[in-house]
Amino acid sequence: MAYEYGQMPLQGASAAGGGAPGQAQPDQPLSVSGAMALAKGALQSVTVRLVGEVSEVSDKPGYKAVYFTVKDQHASLPCMMWNNRYRAAGIRLAVGQLVDLTGRFSLYEAKGRMNFDVFCVALAGEGDLRMQLANLSRKLESEGLMAAQRKRPLPKYPQVIGLVTSPRGDAVHDVLRTLRRRWPAARVVFAGVPVEGPGAPAALCEGMRCVVAAGAQVVLLVRGGGSFEDMLPFSDESVARMVAACPVPVVTGIGHEPDTCIADMVADVRASTPTQAAQFASPAPEELRALMESMAKGLVAGLSQAASRARLQLASVASRPLFTDPQALLAGQAMGLDQACDRLGRVLPRLTEGPRAALSFEASRLAAAGRALAGPPAQSLSHLRQRLLLSGEALAAPFEAQAALAASRLHDLSPLSAVARGFAVASTGDGSIVRSVDQVSVGQQLEVTLADGVLECAVSGKEKKELSWNR
Repeated sequence: MAYEYGQMPLQGASAAGGGAPGQAQPDQPLSVSGAMALAKGALQSVTVRLVGEVSEVSDKPGYKAVYFTVKDQHASLPCMMWNNRYRAAGIRLAVGQLVDLTGRFSLYEAKGRMNFDVFCVALAGEGDLRMQLANLSRKLESEGLMAAQRKRPLPKYPQVIGLVTSPRGDAVHDVLRTLRRRWPAARVVFAGVPVEGPGAPAALCEGMRCVVAAGAQVVLLVRGGGSFEDMLPFSDESVARMVAACPVPVVTGIGHEPDTCIADMVADVRASTPTQAAQFASPAPEELRALMESMAKGLVAGLSQAASRARLQLASVASRPLFTDPQALLAGQAMGLDQACDRLGRVLPRLTEGPRAALSFEASRLAAAGRALAGPPAQSLSHLRQRLLLSGEALAAPFEAQAALAASRLHDLSPLSAVARGFAVASTGDGSIVRSVDQVSVGQQLEVTLADGVLECAVSGKEKKELSWNR
């Protein structure tokens, strides 16, 4: 059975009598060894868990156990722990540590001394957490995640900066203000995540993945100050491994100068504050100014040298005979062309004299043959033209009479003729002729065409009846 410190029940209160341990014999006194055996049996039957501060430690080579003392404000207790149990606990005891012990009391009968035989030991409260973080730190260091040779240099002029922190803390404003002042050309991709609490490690990892996916060339992992417990998410193993595996450099600015987390140890650059992290990720204004001045001087010098070289090349080309005496370039070709023209002028007349005479003779023959062939057909063509004109007039006369009669009848049927005799034609707005009262409705607009114009009217009423012209 186990009891918390201060709750252990009293056993063996009656120590009179002999016999087996735990049995009271009030009429017979015990020997010293019997009394010690009785006390030892009573104490060893109880398992106790207690918390105390380590006041001294003796862990010498060759000892089979580690000896130490724990105390509180009112008492101290000597303890011992066998080496195999001590090594299995995985901690190293030191003076001042607050430890959580589980064990039982034991008596060294020969000296009459009481010890606390410790079964297991753990650091209590914050000390346990610090020990766990120390163990994790040693583990990651042994894997090479904290090695200096794997730290990557930061980009000098990042175009996209990733920021992972709480959206409600002061750190985000400090970082953005610093980046805006030092490097406004950069675009900031921000992942607002919780930075404390049980869900913070997973949120920090997801925030880093998001800003890297958004194109961040460097990631700022920052938060403001806080207690040791508040900083624990940045010492989580998953966060540390995410920082180490990040494909772009990571700058941490967690808490204040004294605060150090495991994420700081594996990061490429560790800053003491979020503001300093922003400074590390952005070029200094003085550096930019010096760079621009240097580039301007280099540009001016380069342009001056290029202009000088171009000026020398231009002078060299301009001094060539081609540009000093342009006619000299084509002088030989011009003389050859003149000679060819002279020879051609002498040869061409001789070559064309024979063909020209033959052409003149053939032209005269063709003209004579044309006149001989065109005489009789021309007379016959004139006679046929006269007959065709007479036949056309004879054929058109009956049709002219029929066309005149049809035009007269068409004029009689034309609505314009009826309008000219005093009638009117009513039509709707789309041009349809109104032939019945059923086609219109009261209030409808109509156009009434007269012989000399058009009236725009509205139907005020309608009545259907047979029309009679006998009035």
